[in-house]
Amino acid sequence: MRKLPILSVAVGVVGLLIVLFSVAKDNSEPIPTAQGSPGFGVTLPTGYREWQVISVAHEAGNNNDIRAILGNDIAMKAIRDATFPFPDGAIIVRLAYEYISSARNNAIFGRDQSFIAGNPTNVQVSVKDSKRFTSTAGWGYGQFESGKVNTSEKVTNSCFACHAKLPASEDFVFTKYSN
Repeated sequence: MRKLPILSVAVGVVGLLIVLFSVAKDNSEPIPTAQGSPGFGVTLPTGYREWQVISVAHEAGNNNDIRAILGNDIAMKAIRDATFPFPDGAIIVRLAYEYISSARNNAIFGRDQSFIAGNPTNVQVSVKDSKRFTSTAGWGYGQFESGKVNTSEKVTNSCFACHAKLPASEDFVFTKYSN
């Protein structure tokens, strides 16, 4: 009679060891690193969706999107205090979505007046590092669609071309802090 419970425990322990060994083996595989943007090596920052909002924007024309602009703690302090140029380590992230009319909300309001964020279009990241990105006024850029880097050099190279049109006194940043 005693042999059955001991045998059950032994089988259970062996089964548990097999499961633990399998998990340990799977965890020992290297995790692939994220590919950075061409020319800059910028990746999506960990936890960026939890950052504070700097501002929101609507871009009409070809993009016709709505954007939430977020900043890490370094960027938030600099932009609130109007400290320009931004210190190294500042990161600004722009989340872009289709700008669409909300049939649901408009039905409640009784007229077309409500617009909302639709499907995401891309995430753009600007990283301040005055030593790494000397040719672009200390800013490195990356664009991501569906969590994957856009590998087009044309796209990342076009970032600073637009930002360079902004005043150097504002460190070539489009966004102003919305109080």
